[in-house]
Amino acid sequence: MSMTDNSSTGAWLSQEAYDRLKAELDEHIANRPAMAAEINARREEGDLRENGGYHAAKDEQGKIESRIRYLEDFLRKAQVGEAPVDVKGVTPGSVVTIAFDDDPEDTETFLLGSREISATTDLTVYSPESALGAAILGHAEGDTVTYTAPSGAELKVKVLKLEPFEG
Repeated sequence: MSMTDNSSTGAWLSQEAYDRLKAELDEHIANRPAMAAEINARREEGDLRENGGYHAAKDEQGKIESRIRYLEDFLRKAQVGEAPVDVKGVTPGSVVTIAFDDDPEDTETFLLGSREISATTDLTVYSPESALGAAILGHAEGDTVTYTAPSGAELKVKVLKLEPFEG
């Protein structure tokens, strides 16, 4: 899927991040039989009301199944490929430097993309769906944007610099 394909609302991922998450998903799916065997073994230990091992195994299975569903959905919607190279406006895959209006010396540089890519970069990663990410999406260098932070505070930021992600 290319970065210009708008049929998906998913996050941008590098091929490396996609492959890493796909390998995690495949591993969880491959381990389903072992998890079921563990639960069955714990069930054989006796009274389920007092069987901590059984309940711990069931809880772990629930967490793994939840992660599987999340990864399947996330990877199905993901926009995979190279980060945009001709960055004219803030898009997923952009490295953005902003200045906070109340203190122009207070700048922050981050990647606008999925938190799932954070394992492949030292940059802070903001989701396009976050308050800041949604506010600056589509804006160009020099634009000033006001948004409501999760705390309820109105913040004003100026987009100082845009560049493609090279991770």
